Amino acid sequence: MDKFSTLFPMTTAKKALKWQFISLIVFVISWIFPIYAQDNSTVKAAKPTLIFGVVPQQPAIQLAKLWPPILAALSENANYQLQFATAPDIPTFEQRLKDGQYDIAYMNPYHYVVFHDHPGYQALAREKDKKLKGLLVVRRDSPIKSLAQLEGQTLAFPAPAAFAASVLPRAHLQQDNINVKVKYVGSHDSVYLAVIQGLVEAGGGVQRTFNNLSEAQKQQLTVLWQTPTYTPHAIATHPRVSTAQRQMLLERLMALSTTAQGKALLESVDFSAFTAAEDQDWDDVRSLKLGSLTKPLGKK
Repeated sequence: MDKFSTLFPMTTAKKALKWQFISLIVFVISWIFPIYAQDNSTVKAAKPTLIFGVVPQQPAIQLAKLWPPILAALSENANYQLQFATAPDIPTFEQRLKDGQYDIAYMNPYHYVVFHDHPGYQALAREKDKKLKGLLVVRRDSPIKSLAQLEGQTLAFPAPAAFAASVLPRAHLQQDNINVKVKYVGSHDSVYLAVIQGLVEAGGGVQRTFNNLSEAQKQQLTVLWQTPTYTPHAIATHPRVSTAQRQMLLERLMALSTTAQGKALLESVDFSAFTAAEDQDWDDVRSLKLGSLTKPLGKK
């Protein structure tokens, strides 16, 4: 018995309270990460577990509520078991992609171009009939009504290589000789919050994450400018994922939009449907000839 237990012996009531607390923690964990709450029969089946990484455009706790139900549906009666994973911020996610830590990953277009070359992620699926565009947002009551008025102002962006939310708007500002101060805040949601709170004058995001804001938050923001459109995010697999696993996952991704339950899951993350993808789908991004991952614009 340790010193603390000797000085403060646990009563029966305290023991009961302790176990109630432990039970509550177990319940919360199983609710946030339902994919881990497996029964013994699932474990005994010993299906290979594939780590599915999701780019942290939103806080990890939010992604952990939205994505595991989708992965559970994609894993049902499959030849694999998908396990949700993300990262605390986009640069950490990029490092994990570089290290090949994810078997499958939902990544932005620029990430795909970079990490297709090494460690060799292969395109599997992308959103159907969808193009990606970035946004610059300001507070609804902001006096800024044009890009030119951003001269000398501080802007928030998720990370240097956040393609539509950072790379594209920064490139356009640089092209128009509009000089701004840049602050990287880790996620799209953090950008919107910084603008709402008046910590910066404007910030970069994308339509999907903007749509996922609460109505109260959206009412405080307005879109100042939108980028041209590009091929959207990729779902791509590491070379170690088998052809049979890729084929089954692709079929299940495309089938989500054919059932009411699947549509509801897609709508929860503001998706409509998936289609098969090929590597050349991202040649539009390659044509931009971006710089290094940490400094994609070279000059800044």
